[in-house]
Amino acid sequence: MTLFSSIFGIKKYKNEAIKVLDAQTFKDSISHKKVQLIDVRSSNEFKFGHIKDAKNIDFYSDKFTAEFNKLDKQKPVYIYCRSGSRSRQSSNKLSTMGFTEIYDLKGGILNYK
Repeated sequence: MTLFSSIFGIKKYKNEAIKVLDAQTFKDSISHKKVQLIDVRSSNEFKFGHIKDAKNIDFYSDKFTAEFNKLDKQKPVYIYCRSGSRSRQSSNKLSTMGFTEIYDLKGGILNYK
């Protein structure tokens, strides 16, 4: 595939709206300011611990899109899950929904603590 891509000039798509942050950078970015901080884990996971001031929007919920549509698409969104998979998928979806600045916690909340 790489050879095919290089021969025909096809570039791998990179989404400019999404930035993956390490735990320390994520912590620094959300501290001392009001941000749109979203936990995309299930409500049960959220109940057992979450980052302070995070809003829970379950990735698997039927209300996922409706809840994100209530947020300001022009303001940064900081997003995390348990290990990074759901937040990565959520970030991609948010980008297609028109969000312009998405920060995803690398490794999820497991990496945060």
